[in-house]
Amino acid sequence: MHEEQLYRAALNGDSETVGKLLAAGADPNALSAGEDEGLPLCAAAAWDRAEVAAALLAAGADVDGRENGGWTALLWAAANGHAETATVLIEAGAGLDTANDDGDTPLSLAARRGALGVVQVLLTSGADHEKYDGDGDSPLDIAVDWVGVHLESALLDQIEQEGWEYVVARQYAKDGTELVTVAGRSADGEQSEQVQAQRGHAAIATLLEDAAGVYTPVDQLVARALAHRDTDEDAETWWIVADTLGRRADDETYEALARLCLSEDAREREFGVDAIAQFGVTEDGKPYLERTLPLLQKMATTEGNPQVLRSVLAALGHQGDPRALPQVLDILGRPGHKRTMTDAIALADVLPPDHAEGLALLVEMTGDDDTEVRDWATSGLAGLSADTPQIREALAARLGDADLRTVAEATRGLRARGDERAAQGAERVLAESDDDYARNLVTE
Repeated sequence: MHEEQLYRAALNGDSETVGKLLAAGADPNALSAGEDEGLPLCAAAAWDRAEVAAALLAAGADVDGRENGGWTALLWAAANGHAETATVLIEAGAGLDTANDDGDTPLSLAARRGALGVVQVLLTSGADHEKYDGDGDSPLDIAVDWVGVHLESALLDQIEQEGWEYVVARQYAKDGTELVTVAGRSADGEQSEQVQAQRGHAAIATLLEDAAGVYTPVDQLVARALAHRDTDEDAETWWIVADTLGRRADDETYEALARLCLSEDAREREFGVDAIAQFGVTEDGKPYLERTLPLLQKMATTEGNPQVLRSVLAALGHQGDPRALPQVLDILGRPGHKRTMTDAIALADVLPPDHAEGLALLVEMTGDDDTEVRDWATSGLAGLSADTPQIREALAARLGDADLRTVAEATRGLRARGDERAAQGAERVLAESDDDYARNLVTE
């Protein structure tokens, strides 16, 4: 009886009941004998119950326990696009490349679903991107097959039956890709079925091509980025493609991106700027700086599209060269310019320690009404090499900020300058914040 209750509680994400049942002696590795036979850990994984999964693992659940068909918890998490629970399982030692009886691996299942977040977790953890599934397809083969496919139509084809009614729903998955659900029911309402997929295939294909060393032409990659600019929550595909092109660091790719920056199409210019801003930039140097900086400086003068200009501003900051300061100040000072965190980041990145006008503007941003602007401006101010009473007082003023990340950034800046007021900020963050980033910042 306990086994069925544990399975149902795990499936529903009922952490309290799971804890009580485990304490009462329920076996986390026993198959439920109820209508839905299965393992509690697999149920938790299939429904993204990360907290429950962690509790089951702590109680001794076999991380690679198998259900009918050879399904493990990680396979369920991958098939349903649950990156958070997949991470919990992987950290507990789940087999990254364990296949079910049909030959599906976690990576092939995530690639088929379009689950970008799960693919990223698996690749980072060392999953074998070359392992074929039961049909002889690699994860890259699967992802490429889905690129350019009309997702809603493809899903409908999987469940379409004569006389049924269908609805399509769209929302964002946790990884930022669009989650598409196609649901249908019979005319009498007695039967129903639904299928889901995420619109992450283009980004996944790009990541897997990188992993496999496959060179994809620039125009194909650009087409992927442009097609997904407005479908991802935070332009995930756009930035993955931009990162891929930025790492190539060859003249042919650079010239292709430079041409995009001069395109008549504003979206192409925007992507060209976002990609070229990162081109060849590594911790060891910026070999294309002397070509990129003049291009961006010119665009700061000639660009009329606000969104593209925002990218130009971010790109100038990313170069980290004080020679870009006049253009950054010009953009920030234009009539109608709406301040965002990009302003603070770009200004801090190009600001020399002795530039009074720029420093005054950055200090002003630390008191902005927008929380993100204050946070990034405070971070930028804290990271400057200069140490002046003006900087110290501006940082100290943020110790009472409502945003505890801003308090943590101010604390970091004061501590770096040997200011005793840093202790006040650290005490407040540790007492009031449960944010790991903020707490680590004041305890480093």
